[in-house]
Amino acid sequence: MSRRRIGFWYRLAAVICKPPLLVLFKRDWRGMENIPADGGFITAVNHNSYLDPLSYAHYQYNTGRVPRFLAKSGLFRSGFVGVMMRGTGQIPVYRETTDAANAFRAAVTAIEKGECVAFYPEATLTRDPEMWPMQGKTGAARVALLTKAPVIPVAQWGANEAMPPYAKEKKLRLLPRKTLRVQAGPPVDLSAYHGKEPTAEVLREVTETIMAAITAQLADVRGETPPAEPFDPRRALARERRAAREAARAAAATESAHSTRQAQEDEGK
Repeated sequence: MSRRRIGFWYRLAAVICKPPLLVLFKRDWRGMENIPADGGFITAVNHNSYLDPLSYAHYQYNTGRVPRFLAKSGLFRSGFVGVMMRGTGQIPVYRETTDAANAFRAAVTAIEKGECVAFYPEATLTRDPEMWPMQGKTGAARVALLTKAPVIPVAQWGANEAMPPYAKEKKLRLLPRKTLRVQAGPPVDLSAYHGKEPTAEVLREVTETIMAAITAQLADVRGETPPAEPFDPRRALARERRAAREAARAAAATESAHSTRQAQEDEGK
C-alpha cells in the first residue's frame, strides 16, 4: 500500500481520535524509519492496556502506512464501531470456531496486496506481573512463514499508566499527563526458517524469536532488564490451582484435627 493511500475511513478515524490523543498525552516516538515505505509487512506489538491500540495506531498512521488489526468478530457487528472496523479494513477473528483460519487467510491476502497487518502475538493483555511481554501465540509466525514478509517488532509503554490492565475500574488516569512511548525496531531475521515445514516446533521457535525482539525493544524503551524467561500464563494458572488444592487440603486437615480434638474432649467429660 502506498504511503498516500490511507483512505476515507482511516482519515475519518484520525479526525475523531487524534485531537484528544494530542491534547491528553505527550508522545515519545522512535524507530519510524524501520516501518517499510513499500510492500506488505507485519508488525508484532506488545499489549499492556486497552488504550494501547489507539496509541500504536496513531504512531503508525503518522508513518503513512496504516495497520490492519486482527480483532474480535463481535466488534464488527456493533453500531458505529462496526462501521468503522469494516470501513478501515480491519480483519475479524472468529475465535473458537472453524472460521478462525479465515483471519490468517485474510491477513496473508492483505500482505500480498502490499498492506500492513498488525499482530498482538500475546492475543490478550499481558498477565506478566511487571507487564513484560508474555509467551506469544503462533499466528504471526504462521503468517510470516507463509508470506516471508518483514516482521517489525514494536514496543509500547505509557498507555498502561493511563489505563492499567485488569484494573477494577476501567477509568483513565490522565493526571499527571502521561507519555505514550512507541518504538519500532529493525525487521526480525527469520531467514533461517524460510522454506522449513511449519511444524509446531518451528512455529514455536519463530514465535519465541519474534517475542524476544519485541521484549528487547521494550527493554530499551523502559531502560530496564526484562526477565530471563517470558511469563507463561498456563504454568502460572497451574501453580495457582496447585496452591489452591494444597490450601484446601491443609484447611481440611486442620478441620479434621479440630473435630478429633473436640470429640476426645467430649468423651472425657
